[in-house]
Amino acid sequence: MWRASLITLFPAMFPGPLGQSLAGRALGEGVWSCDTLDLRGFGLGRHAQVDDTPFGGGAGMVMRPDVIDAACTAADPGGRPLIYLTPRGQPLTQALVRDLAAGPGVVVLCGRYEGVDQRVLEARGMLEISVGDYVLSGGEPAALVLLDACIRLLPGVMGGTDSAREESFADGLLEYPLYTRPAEWNGRPVPPVLLSGNHGDVARWRAEQAARATRERRPDLWKMHAGSAGGALAPTAQAH
Repeated sequence: MWRASLITLFPAMFPGPLGQSLAGRALGEGVWSCDTLDLRGFGLGRHAQVDDTPFGGGAGMVMRPDVIDAACTAADPGGRPLIYLTPRGQPLTQALVRDLAAGPGVVVLCGRYEGVDQRVLEARGMLEISVGDYVLSGGEPAALVLLDACIRLLPGVMGGTDSAREESFADGLLEYPLYTRPAEWNGRPVPPVLLSGNHGDVARWRAEQAARATRERRPDLWKMHAGSAGGALAPTAQAH
């Protein structure tokens, strides 16, 4: 079982949408588990304080290292990576998702306020991850993104392995455009090659379209893809 533990001030946010659809079915079947630790239960004093004013001044509050450390101990990672979701972290990529999904699970710290005291992040060796270049009100929505990306890769969650192999980022490229019935809609026909029945031509067209979309929409990904191929572009990537 792939185990997800969430350290959060809002445990009622989990499993949230992950209790539905494929992830929810897998949760019910015991493919993965979800447990939460209410950070307020480790708070100090009569008001269960979990934060304090920042040294050096500045706006907002900072989550205390002693409170976070106590919660991490109670979470008992047991060989699972301890993750802190923060805009300062390394970008969440499909490669990282695959690595996390292949392990025993994760313990995720959902921050609030201005952030977490740096000392406990360093002392615990937390893996800092960002889900994008934007700021959320807390780590819980980011945790749902991280978990969803991992859970769908667990054995038995998705209906077929071909879907995972051909979707965006599986080979460093964006996915090719998709079409279904009707063959013509509002004067817009499906590309003829997809109706040809020639699987080789279809495969080549899809590869060309994936390369084109990546090159035009995500030049950063295209640069990495071209670099991983030894600096040379694949022949199919030239076609439009």
